[in-house]
Amino acid sequence: MLGGLNHATLRQNISIALDTLRARKVRSALTILGIVIGVTSVIAVASVIDGLNGVISERVAKLGSNSLFVLRFPTGANPNRLPEKIRTRKYLRDDDAKYLEDACPGVDYATVFAQRINFNEQSDEMRRGDNHIERFFLRGAQPQYIKALPLFAIEEGRFISEYDEEHARDVIVVGRAIADTLFPHGNPIGQEVRVNGRTYEVIGVFEPDQGLFSGFGVDQIATVPLSNFRKNHPEVKERWIAAVAKDGVAMQTMQDQIEDAMRRRRRVPHHAENDFEISSPDFLSSLWNQLTGALVLLTGIISSIGLLVGGIGVMNIMLISVTERTSEIGVRKALGARKIDIRLQFLIEAVVLSLVGGVIGIICGAGIAFLVRTFIPAVPAVVSPLWVALGVSISVGVGLFFGYYPATRAANLDPIVCLRYE
Repeated sequence: MLGGLNHATLRQNISIALDTLRARKVRSALTILGIVIGVTSVIAVASVIDGLNGVISERVAKLGSNSLFVLRFPTGANPNRLPEKIRTRKYLRDDDAKYLEDACPGVDYATVFAQRINFNEQSDEMRRGDNHIERFFLRGAQPQYIKALPLFAIEEGRFISEYDEEHARDVIVVGRAIADTLFPHGNPIGQEVRVNGRTYEVIGVFEPDQGLFSGFGVDQIATVPLSNFRKNHPEVKERWIAAVAKDGVAMQTMQDQIEDAMRRRRRVPHHAENDFEISSPDFLSSLWNQLTGALVLLTGIISSIGLLVGGIGVMNIMLISVTERTSEIGVRKALGARKIDIRLQFLIEAVVLSLVGGVIGIICGAGIAFLVRTFIPAVPAVVSPLWVALGVSISVGVGLFFGYYPATRAANLDPIVCLRYE
């Protein structure tokens, strides 16, 4: 017995609530629709975000959890929209990496890479017989590059060696999608391809990586020795540096060392701002958190509106139920039922009503997550027990909050007036 409510009474009240739902199917369905919409949106969006959070975390780890990047412009910025003082910054140089290794005690090694992207103007072309590909990234890199960015793991063959870099050899490592396009039925290792009319030997193939949300990833990247890239594309002056921390060195310590070294290297005045940027793979998480923050806010607004409408519907149907069952309330009070018994009866009915809406919402949200995961594999939506529990809690909370007033009204009815009611 708890507050006058035993198991038999609880079962009886739940049975009455379910009978009310069955007797008034259309009204009950319309009543809980708002709750269904609210809980569905919460579960569906939370499932998508949870799944993508795992993808982003894995991506950050593969970009190098102990790596920092030195670049001329802020990460992800469009140079054409930056202020002139940033657009006119000096380029990074190929020997800056070696300088950082010597000047920064916390840097284990640093490597330079460059990239050519001309999708909107003149496109690069890679050809093998009748097969060819145009939309890809042509990147120049040093041997240490693959150690600094674990994302670029080799599936077949090997990566660029010191000998390749020293002699500016015409060798190339391609993404999985490029290899499958140019060599659909054969092993690409040791074969030749033509890049913008120049012959290269394929020495390796990267592990498959479609990129975030099926965008550009390692699959669309072809890498040649940086020395070879510099020789064949002298017009590309932009450089990026990846620096890797020594074991036991904090990332902030390495960042401070790199900042001091680069300011000395580029002769930045003492009170002037840096004319370079230092970024970590965490920028991807930060950007993602900004995007999901707006999405969560929008979902919260939609869910709140749905739950408010559903809650008002629950209150309305319970008030109607109190009116319809006034005589029943009078009989129960005449037989000795206390106020708490009447209040609990109607509260339980309100909770059951909203809980049914919540369960339907959870099922619908899980169904949406399943469809997203099935038809968009790059978005691995998953329904976690935490969000299921939250959906149930929201439903119960709505029932208790909006059902309290009708339940209290029923509990406070005068039994004599109730018995006279027709």
